[in-house]
This record gives sequence, structure tokens and C-alpha cells, in this order.
Amino acid sequence: MQETLNSWQAVHDEVLRRIHARDWAPGDLIPNETDLAAEFGCARATVNRALRTLAENGVLDRRRKAGTRVALHPISKAILDIPVIRHEIEQRGQTYGYVLLQQKLAVPQMQIQLAMHLAANTKLLHVKAVHMADNAPYVIEDRWINQNSVSGANSIDFSIISANEWLLSHAPYTHGDITFSAVAADAHKSELLAAQPGDALFEMHRTTWDHDIVITTVCLSYAPGHKMKTTL
Repeated sequence: MQETLNSWQAVHDEVLRRIHARDWAPGDLIPNETDLAAEFGCARATVNRALRTLAENGVLDRRRKAGTRVALHPISKAILDIPVIRHEIEQRGQTYGYVLLQQKLAVPQMQIQLAMHLAANTKLLHVKAVHMADNAPYVIEDRWINQNSVSGANSIDFSIISANEWLLSHAPYTHGDITFSAVAADAHKSELLAAQPGDALFEMHRTTWDHDIVITTVCLSYAPGHKMKTTL
């Protein structure tokens, strides 16, 4: 008889064990959530969270009305945490500095409105700053915050604490999307980053959500030579 599993993590681990043991082979249809909940002695919601996590990690293929199958070709995914930039710099053994360039309500460009799925002419909180490492520019943070979904954002003085650090402490998120690119520094960014116009910059565009409510979108432009490390 199956031991009662009281947490989604325990269900997750048992499902993963069965897949690795080939009890459920690639392409196999696994039991539905109701049957698994009865077998494991837990709530269906617990099973749902476990299966959803495995699907997000590419282990399961979930299709509405078609059930859940073991993925034929599991996808390896990198794990990318959103860091507090201050901590990132201090962990490198460098002294952190921060300069706020702008904080105001404004209507963002069309591509920002589309990325955040907002109606045209919606005003957002625009925060722009430069983070420093040992008095040298490290990264430009160009951020738009949906103040309607982030309680208290309008009352924060982002010259004292960065939007990056404040949001990670006060605005929990469920998911997001990230785009990485290499761009040539324009005159404005090259001046802020002590670079030359045309220098290659590493840029990250990230939008985060709390379920179906958008929180923020940010463009991070790093000084030339920046390296990024993650885990698989």
C-alpha cells in the first residue's frame, strides 16, 4: 500500500522516482489527478502542484482533455534566480554604490505596454538608476512598475533603496519571461557605463507576474565584460 504523501514535494519526488524507474516510460499516460490523490492519500490540489512543477521543468507533457504523459524528450532547463544586485556586487568582494537617475509616473513606449499586457496610455512608475561596484558603473536598471498591482510603490523613495531590492522584498511573483541580447552601446548608455559608443553590452529584459497580474518589466544593461553564471 502506498504511504500517505502529505506535501506536493513528496508527490513530486514519488512521480519523478516512477519516471526514472521506468514504471512510467516516456510517452506513457499517467493516472489522473483524482486517482493519484486517492492513491497518495492527499488533496488533489497537492497533486496538481506537483504535476504542474514537473511539467514546467519539462518532465511531463500536460494537455487539456488529453491527460498527462511522461515527456518523450525531457527538456533540461537552467535555473535562474533574480538576484538583489547589491548582494551580487558585495558577494564579489566589491563595494556597492547606487545612483537614482529618475523616478516618475509616465506612459511607457508601445513595446513596454505590449510586454506588460496593459491598455494604451496606462501610466506606470518609471525608475532608472545605475548600480556601482567599487565606484565603477556595473549595470543600468531601467524599470517600469505597475503601481496598481504593487502596494506602496508610489510612496517609496528609490534614491534610498533600489527598485530591484525593494520589489524582491515586497512584491512576490509567480513567473516571468526573460530575453538576453547583445547590443551596441549608444551615446547615453556608453556615458552611464563609462564605455565607448558601439561597445558590446549584455542586456537582460525581464517581465515578472503574480499569476495574471503584471508586476514590473526591466531592462538591465551591464558594463562591457559582464559574465553571467547559472546552474542546470
